[in-house]
Amino acid sequence: MLLRQLEYLVALARERHFARAAQACHVSQPSLSAAISKLERELGVPIVSRGRRFEALTPEGERVLLWAHRMLADRDALRQDLSRMRASLSGVLRIGAIPTALPVAPLLTAPFCERHPHVRVTLESLSSQEITRGLDEFELDIAMTYVDDSVRAMPLYEERYVLLTPADEEIASRPVARWADVAALPLCLLTSKMRNRRILDSVFADAGVQPVPVIEADAVATLWAHVATRKWSSVIAHAWLQMFGTPEGMRVVRIEDPSGCRGSGWSWGSRRRCRRGRCSG
Repeated sequence: MLLRQLEYLVALARERHFARAAQACHVSQPSLSAAISKLERELGVPIVSRGRRFEALTPEGERVLLWAHRMLADRDALRQDLSRMRASLSGVLRIGAIPTALPVAPLLTAPFCERHPHVRVTLESLSSQEITRGLDEFELDIAMTYVDDSVRAMPLYEERYVLLTPADEEIASRPVARWADVAALPLCLLTSKMRNRRILDSVFADAGVQPVPVIEADAVATLWAHVATRKWSSVIAHAWLQMFGTPEGMRVVRIEDPSGCRGSGWSWGSRRRCRRGRCSG
């Protein structure tokens, strides 16, 4: 059975006339009639009730017509899918992201996957040093990390820090908090191994203070779990609220703009690029 035979049957059912169906299919009437007769022999059922002219499809023919529509639709869908594959990227896109960037990663990966449905994405949580090594050794295609002159970078957004504090703290009612006052709170912060924390330490130092956190964590989710108990405050990147929201009983307070906050943005860094048809270096 050939798809061409099914096309002839669909045309015959639509035109209800052998000559018009043959004309619509750009074949001679004998060729169309022979093709449908061959389909009847292959399936072992009568498809067309014949007299001197086309009369109707048999009950079996109506069932074959139903399947013909389905099979031809699947063929068209296959062609469209293959056409999209030829016109779009395919392969695996390997992304490295510093832990503090993970909460906002879906804002980038979701529209990318929607636009390039044939690309698979792997997202790995890495330190900024591991990301640099991964890009240098071609183990990563792109990365979400702080702006660094050593890679080709496209700035995504400027990181802004806010205070997440229990609602019953006095500082929660202020429109703007001072860094010196934030340092005096019982804090839960990322560990000093994280670049985010080192940037914060630099900002606190510029304000003439040095915080001594009660709790230190190496993951944003762990930090969030602790502040949700309403025992501690934390200085967070505003983008984290997009993923985690504000815990019940906590308030978000803007902190005064830091003087000379260094490296406070993300970059979509890359030493490779995706070429049409595959992700490559």
